[in-house]
Amino acid sequence: MSFSGEVKKELAAVEIRSRHCQLAELAAILSGSGCIKGHGGQLHILLVTENEQVAKRYVQLLQQAGDITAAVKQVPCVQQKNKASYVAELTAEESVEKLLLLLKIMRKDGRIRENMTLADGLLLQKSCCKRAFLRGAFLAAGSISNPKKSYHFEIVCSEACKAAQLQELFGAFGLDAKVITRKNHEIVYLKEGAQIVDALNVMGAHLALMDLENVRILKEMRNDINRRVNCETANIHKTVSAAYRQQEAIRFLNSCGALAGLPRQLQEIARLRMEYPDAAIRELGALCSPPIGKSGVNHRLRRLEETATELGYGKKE
Repeated sequence: MSFSGEVKKELAAVEIRSRHCQLAELAAILSGSGCIKGHGGQLHILLVTENEQVAKRYVQLLQQAGDITAAVKQVPCVQQKNKASYVAELTAEESVEKLLLLLKIMRKDGRIRENMTLADGLLLQKSCCKRAFLRGAFLAAGSISNPKKSYHFEIVCSEACKAAQLQELFGAFGLDAKVITRKNHEIVYLKEGAQIVDALNVMGAHLALMDLENVRILKEMRNDINRRVNCETANIHKTVSAAYRQQEAIRFLNSCGALAGLPRQLQEIARLRMEYPDAAIRELGALCSPPIGKSGVNHRLRRLEETATELGYGKKE
């Protein structure tokens, strides 16, 4: 099972005791994977999903929140062969009307709300209901990439107003969800690992959260090691280049007879650099008589290079 499938399996098992939260999640699932159709003068409510756990969750919520009974049927998937879809349909007029009233899609006078994709604000007043709604939205139309490969969390919406509602609900928990358009759908998404961890926490996927955190820790450790190695490599390269440059300057001074006329301290550091070409600055300082620090060694080597440059070292003929 994919990581996304594991997350949905965990979310579908989250226990909801409050009826108001059951209705909020039910509204989100129906909005993401359901539709309301007219047939023979009557309304039918149809839920279609490729995830069996989501279909069973929907049926469970119907029973818990509205005492409405529905069955799940497995049918061949229209989009992909060798795959199945899971369908739950409500056709009984009493059940359909009851659910529409519970989700505030139908008014008490029998009128249907114009925009049925948006959840009524009365279902989302409490923080726990907002969590339940986001959980339902992800179950119905969400996906999350394998964190070992990349960080990406998204929920597909049929309309921009629904995406805006989800974006606002994520914002209520301090999550900066973005929205893009893809193939005539609005996509609400998160890309940062820390934000996705927070989203999983909001929805109640605590096991998936720990798995993702473990992956993030390993990635950060690996990245930190790589940075350290790159830094050490750069330092070694810099040290080797500087040592080579210093030795070339000393060879130039010696070849033109200028080295012998320099102060004793400069002659000493020049001799030590040639005798110990791979030695670090601190090691050269310890070999001096008397020993000197890194700054002293650097100063003397810099004086050698400056003197060589003044005498024509490095100039093109």
